[in-house]
Amino acid sequence: MKRAKKYVAASSKVDATKLYTIEEAAKLVKETSTVKFDATVDVSFKLNIDPKQADQQVRGTLVLPHGNGKTKVVLAITDKVEDAKAAGADFAGGAEMIEKIQKENWFAYDVIVATPNMMGVIGKVARVLGPKGLMPNPKVGTVNPDIAKAIKEIKAGKVEYRADKEANMHVSIARVSFDEKKIAENLTALVEAVLKAKPAVVKSNYIKTAVIHTTMGPAINFTFNGR
Repeated sequence: MKRAKKYVAASSKVDATKLYTIEEAAKLVKETSTVKFDATVDVSFKLNIDPKQADQQVRGTLVLPHGNGKTKVVLAITDKVEDAKAAGADFAGGAEMIEKIQKENWFAYDVIVATPNMMGVIGKVARVLGPKGLMPNPKVGTVNPDIAKAIKEIKAGKVEYRADKEANMHVSIARVSFDEKKIAENLTALVEAVLKAKPAVVKSNYIKTAVIHTTMGPAINFTFNGR
């Protein structure tokens, strides 16, 4: 496949046979961005798990030390509307929010958080929210009696990591405009979280490959303690 000149030039800076340290990878990922806009910095893992097995699911959330440069629009479905608004929710309400989704096919938000007592009402639109990845889930903290805390964490840069059915994982951790120290610290936080989530039945070689890259940029293999 023929590559663009900018991509070829960026790729020439990367040794595909080398495993870079987190600090080296953070520096190099900034140098290999091939676009004019503030590109996203993404991390991809290939895990040695069988996602079909219930005891080998890898999923969780973490608040990145410096956020990931993306501001999420939050809808809070709760009876604590004023608390939700004070915490930074872009939209907040109760059952009327469900009606709006049903009647208007309304999806002007990135994430929904809810208090547990509202889940019965939200269940009415579960078939609509589920396929879009918007259904609140206590496992990732989007169902929380402390609605203010849940919203503040999301606004502060909380991200979800989850292995797909092919045992791959992709997470956005920064923007190219971040300095390399912040990228390295965010990357370290993600690696530590994924390592901590290692299923007990997986004995070795948990993370097969780990790469960091920008939008349209080349992949940079990196290593870390405990890999």
